[in-house]
Amino acid sequence: MSPAPRRRGSKSNDEPEKVEGETPDAAENSEPSAAKPKRPRKAKAKAKPAAPAPAPVPESAPAAEPEVEPVKTQGDKAADEDLAPAADAEAAPAAAKPRRARRAKAEEKPAEPAPAPKRPARDPDAAPPMVRAHAKYVRTSARKARLVCDHIRGKSVQEARAILAHANREVARDWTKLLESAVANAEHNHELVGDELRIHAVKADEGPTLKRFRPRAMGRATPIRKRTSHLSITLTPKDGDY
Repeated sequence: MSPAPRRRGSKSNDEPEKVEGETPDAAENSEPSAAKPKRPRKAKAKAKPAAPAPAPVPESAPAAEPEVEPVKTQGDKAADEDLAPAADAEAAPAAAKPRRARRAKAEEKPAEPAPAPKRPARDPDAAPPMVRAHAKYVRTSARKARLVCDHIRGKSVQEARAILAHANREVARDWTKLLESAVANAEHNHELVGDELRIHAVKADEGPTLKRFRPRAMGRATPIRKRTSHLSITLTPKDGDY
């Protein structure tokens, strides 16, 4: 019998398999390639031991709330680091001070003020002191001022105060201020008692006149004279008091 015809494209079992890109001679002469070394496998992570189970909380006790710590920023941390050495430096000298030094400071008394210098004693043969006071450029005429000062000349300080307090003239207020100024000068500068003084001299002199003008009828202008005066008063101790 004749052998069965071969089909196109079929392979016989006796023929070796051909590799693409290789010639039949190269396939025969090629040797098996060396096996590639395998990469070492990573060691498996060790299994963590299981955490112990939390103890059962009795039902009667309330569950404790977890404490939440405040989150600190970088600025807060830097401030704490800067303040820490300063606080340590302040605490060190404070702890080094002995207690005896503190007690000594507490027991120290304030320094007493220096005594005022004493005035020299007066000469009994000398003339009695004259205390003066002046008021210049008072806005009143000298004539009106003289009408009041004539009532207090030669009077004691207490009588002069009473007369000026009940006077109807406006210039009496200026004379009262001047009298109190003279009494203050006697007490502070000459160590005299104000109620033991009397008015030795009092006068009112004319001061500069302020000239103004006032419009009048038919386009005229009339002058206005605003008078001023200089007031002065002199005090001295009463007879037998010096």
